[in-house]
Amino acid sequence: MKDSNIKQGTIMLGVLLTAWGLAVAAAANASVFQAIKPLYFGPLVAAGIILPYLLYLLLPSVRRYFVNVGLYPISVWHVWRIPAAFAFFWYGLHNQLPPVFWILAGTGDFLAGLNAVPMLFRKPTSNDAYFRFHRFGFADFVVAVGTGLIYTILDDPRMATIRELPMVLIPLFGVGISGASHLIAFDLMRRNPSWSAQLYPAK
Repeated sequence: MKDSNIKQGTIMLGVLLTAWGLAVAAAANASVFQAIKPLYFGPLVAAGIILPYLLYLLLPSVRRYFVNVGLYPISVWHVWRIPAAFAFFWYGLHNQLPPVFWILAGTGDFLAGLNAVPMLFRKPTSNDAYFRFHRFGFADFVVAVGTGLIYTILDDPRMATIRELPMVLIPLFGVGISGASHLIAFDLMRRNPSWSAQLYPAK
């Protein structure tokens, strides 16, 4: 029954994430994000992190799903941040993003993604390893989002790149999922400090 619930939950999660990504892409293609005031973009990024985390906290079925799948899946998937880093480097080197922003965001994403690579071959054996990984990954988001907000406030015209395809998928899709996964991981470890990277039964 547990495996069946995990499978159904994973399918539903995949459908929802696909719909989310397609919605962001469609809105960007229709120039929705270019039309709104730049200062409103930051709250959209924050909402992409906060809303999924609130669903996790408020809906027992969602929380039970993540309890059952464990820390590993929501950690190893952060390898996506390596290609995200290359995107920052590409646009930055072509002078389409502010230097401080793309260097900090790109380097942080690259290191966070690199930290996830060993998980492809071997699962961490302690909560400490997971905690260090998620602490660094979340700190990277704080720095990147904060730096981006500063340049948005300064009205740097190069920040328009982050509101256009394909870059918009990073802050309004990837950051939301990854940021929420960091918060979920922290909560799972807080609730079960002796988890030691093993699955435990839902309550």
